[in-house]
Amino acid sequence: MSPSQPPSLPASPEVIDIERALNRITYLSTRARQHDRPMALAGVPLDRAAVALLRQIADSEPLRPGELANRLGVEASHVTRQVQQLEKTGYVRRVPDPDDRRAQRIELTPQGQEAIDRIRAVGVRGMQAALAAWSPDDLRQLATLFHRMVDDFLAAAVDDEAFQEILEAARPASS
Repeated sequence: MSPSQPPSLPASPEVIDIERALNRITYLSTRARQHDRPMALAGVPLDRAAVALLRQIADSEPLRPGELANRLGVEASHVTRQVQQLEKTGYVRRVPDPDDRRAQRIELTPQGQEAIDRIRAVGVRGMQAALAAWSPDDLRQLATLFHRMVDDFLAAAVDDEAFQEILEAARPASS
């Protein structure tokens, strides 16, 4: 077994069902129509990568482009290109990093905040329509468990990154 492969443990039927459901959600959410329609309703002509970047910026303090890339799990060059496009369209701006005046952080402009607010409003309306038959208790339970799952996924990803760093540091240097 290579270090990058997870240990081979028998999966419970519940975990298998969750993995299948997550794959269905991922498939549904990555279809072009699932992106284009909400963007049209929100009046925001941005692609998925730009929206993901706007959401990340909106959910945090102004960040350096490299930190945005880390949080999104993409190459820094992708973020740099997206930031340039979002600057041209007036959704983000660069501000000096208070910790290092030579560096810059990226923040939303008022136009960017308005765009992300419209995108989220459309998403919430769609989610509310899809889950209209659910009880408030079911919705609370789903929200609690979903946040818990995401937190555990993030913790596992961090643990895996730390494990990979330890393995790389322990490898003998090649001559």
